[in-house]
Amino acid sequence: SFNQMFIAMIASVFIVYLIMVLAFGNGTAPLAILFSLPLAAIGGLIALLITGESINITSLIGFLMLIGVVVTNAIVLVDRVQQLREEGYEVREALIEAGLTRLRPIIMTAGATIIALMPLALGLSKGALISKGLAVVVIGGLTTSTLLTLVVVPVAYDLINGVVRRLFRKKNKAVDVTATTAAH
Repeated sequence: SFNQMFIAMIASVFIVYLIMVLAFGNGTAPLAILFSLPLAAIGGLIALLITGESINITSLIGFLMLIGVVVTNAIVLVDRVQQLREEGYEVREALIEAGLTRLRPIIMTAGATIIALMPLALGLSKGALISKGLAVVVIGGLTTSTLLTLVVVPVAYDLINGVVRRLFRKKNKAVDVTATTAAH
């Protein structure tokens, strides 16, 4: 069962990436968004450690849920960055503006999810024994990823954008050298 869950997680990350590539029209923005996933995993593991819960099938389902939930917060941020870039903003200006305008919606959606899962994590509902690990993982992962997504995703976006820009410049220089040589 554990192996199947890990395969499902890997498949879901791949499918989420493909869907984002189709939605954004490029592979760089989705790559920056995927940087939020390790932050969620770390938070989920820390939450399990703090609460004394074990890694079991329900907690692994929580990790699977985190892939979708955490990516959504990063998409909200990066989508705004992309919109601002299309309006003519420079990369860093767009990242700062998007961070300021999307901070509230990101915190509100993460906060609502965390609050909704609290009764389950505290064992206040029926069936909490079975699904407590799921709630603990999602709460821990969502807490860390929400706080760190606002820092790590913009930094990753800026770094990836810089690398792509440098590669594009090198490619254009090679094309210019080839075209100049062919013209002579």
